[in-house]
Amino acid sequence: MKLVESLRALEPRFIALRRDIHAHPELAFEERRTADLVARTLQAAGIEVHTGLARTGVIGVLRNGTSPRAIGLRADMDALPIQEQNRFPHHSRHPGRMHACGHDGHTAMLLAAAEHLAATRAFDGTVYFIFQPAEETVGGARVMIEEGLFERFPMQAVYGMHNWPGLPVGQFAVHAGPVMASSDQFDITIRGHGAHAAFPHQGRDPVLAAAALAQALQGVVSRTLDPLDAAVLSITRLKADAGAYNVIPEQAELAGTVRAFRPEVQDQVEAAMERICAGIGAAHGVQVSLDYQRGYPPTVNDAREASRCRAVLEELVGAENVRTDLKPSMGAEDFAYMLRERPGCYVWIGNGSGEGGCMLHNPHYDFNDEILTLGASYWVRLTERLLSPEAAQPA
Repeated sequence: MKLVESLRALEPRFIALRRDIHAHPELAFEERRTADLVARTLQAAGIEVHTGLARTGVIGVLRNGTSPRAIGLRADMDALPIQEQNRFPHHSRHPGRMHACGHDGHTAMLLAAAEHLAATRAFDGTVYFIFQPAEETVGGARVMIEEGLFERFPMQAVYGMHNWPGLPVGQFAVHAGPVMASSDQFDITIRGHGAHAAFPHQGRDPVLAAAALAQALQGVVSRTLDPLDAAVLSITRLKADAGAYNVIPEQAELAGTVRAFRPEVQDQVEAAMERICAGIGAAHGVQVSLDYQRGYPPTVNDAREASRCRAVLEELVGAENVRTDLKPSMGAEDFAYMLRERPGCYVWIGNGSGEGGCMLHNPHYDFNDEILTLGASYWVRLTERLLSPEAAQPA
């Protein structure tokens, strides 16, 4: 492992900064304290700072040399509405809010790299340090783009990184293509005709229709899609209640999520759901309405940029520690919006499987401080490689 040795001297300070952020989690678009801490840290390093993009987003701009090449490095800042169960000294001070996905660590790693790059300036071009709000479900990346991220800060490529519990410390994973799935959600309302439960023939039972619909929808993936196209359709809520044991209710509701790696598959799933809802409605004599809402698109790495990142990682930790065999995740990530606008690559850094390595979105999760310098080293080496004076092609 070839860490950037000078980053080791920064490690205690940035571990303390990471833990400070962890102790003061802020939800989507409310990351004011975190954004202020990021801005002050960047300014202290002599980096140009822009604030207020997507409310609480922060952009650091570092230029060196004369090259017009520019890249973006992104970290997310928001926490989750989870009650933390940890009792270590840096546990959340805010009930019902917690850094359960490691965004505190992502922010600290990028800040450490930014400070190092500002001090050494061993590159030729421009680096944009993107500190993004609202990654969790709200889509802060989309808002940053809508407010002019790529127009105000013109970059040829953009890169992201996420800690990955279960992947050993010292390892990374790189995918040439899909790495995370889309995240759509749906609400289905079934309107029937209520009746006495002893006389069901006098009504139109939405509960029976809901049960049939729940079963039928499970055939969408297995019988509508190409078996080689991965997708998930999960019903996560089924609600019907007339308030009594002897009453058939007027209405039933279903809701859930759909995950896929290609937009074409999303289209197929939605169309199939529309057909099935119409068919079940007709068969049971009830009205069925589907509200299908598109969420985050699939996160898809550019193959060329993935190859570049893989080369940097192999120099950093050795080829044996750069995994290209891990399956993409059905989880979703709003960095996908940035990858739709610019080529780039999103990598996973191993968070370990022991202490600090429990699964994401878990009330006992904690970012593993052991990987902070490793992640910062990746950002530094990636920048120096892509913006090296010898690089012939734009990043």
